Amino acid sequence: MRNILLILSIVLLVGCDQKGTFLKTVKSQNDHATTVSKLETIVKAQKLTHFQTLDHSANAKAVKMRLKPESVVIFGNPKMGTILMQCNPSIGLDLPLRILVSTDYEGETTITYTNPEYWSLKHNIKDVNCLDIIQKAKLALAKISQKAGKK
Repeated sequence: MRNILLILSIVLLVGCDQKGTFLKTVKSQNDHATTVSKLETIVKAQKLTHFQTLDHSANAKAVKMRLKPESVVIFGNPKMGTILMQCNPSIGLDLPLRILVSTDYEGETTITYTNPEYWSLKHNIKDVNCLDIIQKAKLALAKISQKAGKK
């Protein structure tokens, strides 16, 4: 039984490694507010739809709690998102796209997002067209995050 569990654990770890990490994190050279502002500007400049920016810190403050700076920028491309949801409606749980900007207690700001390749596993996406869109989303999120993190 132990051998079966060990083999299963190794298979799962190797399988996860093939797709890369589920979360990607980029260090920002900017403070929290500047990173969020740059991110919103980049999203709009690329003709993506900016749906909303959630300020988790402000929401915590509203209930008399403290939280380090943390915001989620929600955006996307409804045409590509619709095609993905036609492949499997459950992918709607991960759309629109989201990027988290957080700052730790030492003042370091990071940008984190879910690696879209994970969606192919999570939502059992096998359609070649949808896999191509997922690859484009992966590249776009990496580019947007890198740009937002630069001075």
